[in-house]
Amino acid sequence: MDFSFTESMTEVSALARKFFSEKLTPKVHKDIDASAEHFSPEFWAEIGASGLLGTSIPEAWGGSEYGILELCALMTEVGAAVAPAPIWATTVLGALPIAELGTDEQRARLLDGVASGNHILTAALTETGSDDPAILETIARADGDGFLLTGVKNCVPAGMQARHIVLAARNDAGEIGLFVIDATGSGVSRERQTTTNREIVARLTLSAARAEALVVPSARGREALEWLVQRALVTLCAMELGVAERALRMTADYTGKRQQFDRPIATFQAVTQRTGDAYVDVESIRLTTWQAAFQLSAGRDAREAVAVAKYWACEAGHRVVYAAQHLHGGIGFDLDYPLHRYYVASKQIELSLGGASTQLAKIGAQLASR
Repeated sequence: MDFSFTESMTEVSALARKFFSEKLTPKVHKDIDASAEHFSPEFWAEIGASGLLGTSIPEAWGGSEYGILELCALMTEVGAAVAPAPIWATTVLGALPIAELGTDEQRARLLDGVASGNHILTAALTETGSDDPAILETIARADGDGFLLTGVKNCVPAGMQARHIVLAARNDAGEIGLFVIDATGSGVSRERQTTTNREIVARLTLSAARAEALVVPSARGREALEWLVQRALVTLCAMELGVAERALRMTADYTGKRQQFDRPIATFQAVTQRTGDAYVDVESIRLTTWQAAFQLSAGRDAREAVAVAKYWACEAGHRVVYAAQHLHGGIGFDLDYPLHRYYVASKQIELSLGGASTQLAKIGAQLASR
């Protein structure tokens, strides 16, 4: 594969980097951190005006109609800025499956206002008791021209703000479908949850909640769910790449200026070795993430590549931010200094991906089955 960015990837990356450097000031970040909902409607409106939210939306509905490579370029910058906004939830979890799997009528209705920031989307992919999104307790039963869903979903990103939520459910025969619910509709209850990085997510309880199908329960439904999960995972890996790379850059700047024994601590052998290892880890995340994204964009079977990317994002990402905290010393724990955001963001991504040991066991099982 060619690791150089295409023109469209470069444009998305540059736009996002410029936007966050100008709009996500330390004051904005602190104000959002201090807010009860960990969300700023004003900042979200500015993101909508920038055009970034239309990355995965077809041009007919106000977007740029880009693919997974451009989304990964965007998510890398989101991670680098540790942007406190539901960009991943809206562009990847919500807009992407609707744009790919929905009918023209569904796209026109459900994607209306998303690119401009007037409409937040997300997906609910996690249930209690299993880390496999295809093992479902949520039940879908046909009802007229729609479905009624009953079940519980946990840790739904932007679940308290989203207007529509994409989710998977099974019928009594075990066939999986992908559905969309109105988060404000009857039979839908949302309970606030708080994550490691202080982000507010939702516990979603469905009691015969009315839903429309993107993919009706069938063999294709399982394939559609896997399609969505793989793209959700690889974009999370891209976000981890941005988090780890920026944390390492901050550490290089700090150790280059911090003086001890009349010279920068970056010249000490132990510091050089630690940052060198962190650099190798960042490049490993970069290589595996873009390899997985490239395979997805080319329409190839990317399951193994995504699993490898998940492992490196979890394992190497943890090592990088831990080294960054260690080399910063006490200042790394000062909440007035931005490094702490990168540590908790990395930990939250690691938990969302499923943990390195779990991924390594899955990769081993795949290799052993050959």
